Amino acid sequence: MQLGALFSKQAMMRRVLISLIPIVLFAVYSFGLRVLVVMAVVTAAGVLTEYSILRFMKGGTNFKIPEAIFVSCVLFTLVLPATVPLWVAAVGIAFGILFGKGVFGGFGRNVFNPALVGRCFVFISFPAAMTMNWVAPFQGLPGGFVRYSAAIDGVTVATPLRDSAIELSRLFLGQIAGSSGEISAVLILLAGVYLVVTKTASLRIMLSGTVAFFALAVLLSSLGLLPVTPLAALLSGGFLFAIVFMATDPITAPRDKVAQIFFGVLVGLFALSIRTFSNFPEGAMFAVLLGNTFGPLIEMHVKQFAERRRMAHEEG
Repeated sequence: MQLGALFSKQAMMRRVLISLIPIVLFAVYSFGLRVLVVMAVVTAAGVLTEYSILRFMKGGTNFKIPEAIFVSCVLFTLVLPATVPLWVAAVGIAFGILFGKGVFGGFGRNVFNPALVGRCFVFISFPAAMTMNWVAPFQGLPGGFVRYSAAIDGVTVATPLRDSAIELSRLFLGQIAGSSGEISAVLILLAGVYLVVTKTASLRIMLSGTVAFFALAVLLSSLGLLPVTPLAALLSGGFLFAIVFMATDPITAPRDKVAQIFFGVLVGLFALSIRTFSNFPEGAMFAVLLGNTFGPLIEMHVKQFAERRRMAHEEG
């Protein structure tokens, strides 16, 4: 069977994949060729899981796998540490596709972002693999393009979430430890611009979430509750990656324009609150999943409010 006959074409998903290419290349440069090995394992496990679900639901082989599976696999790979055990990565994506999408009836019916469901599962189930093996990225050319893993030449280091001395330039350029695709703020922002210009992702969600996150960071910083500056808090961790790629998922995010603003604000406030006041150092994944939970409710109330205003205007 040819690949074209096996997968359904989705132009929007391909644009997301295009936006991720520079981030993937920088992940390889920073952490080595092992990033591609993790991605290959994740993609194989994800496609197999998706195929098995569709075959169970539809019977036979007369169906096509949505190309969105590749977006889920690449995003899942990029929110993992480069040193994650391969079996953990495979189990995580299989769990995310099955319980984040399959149990809801497949593509287009899922409430939660599958990549984040898988990420949340492995974060809670295998915390040592997800939080104890951060490594310093390679510096200079050729970087990780000719080396398998940064774990060999690098040293285990802490993430910059609570490092008050971290330089903003390092956060912006990605010269820090972290998950494979979350370290370079500049590449994430450029990808966000591409997604907005090509009308692939919602600018309202990105801006409202970012403004809410930064505003709360300013407030917490003024109260002495934030260990880093507000800008450092925004550029560190996985928030920018989550608000650009995860929160704007067209399936799990609200479609109403006003609801998108409320949704983005909720994600931004949740992300920093969880990071600051809980035992979890990174709250972006939980924030988006919570936003997915409340998204349909937000959209329903926004539409009801708009309908009541319209009726009141007509009666007046």
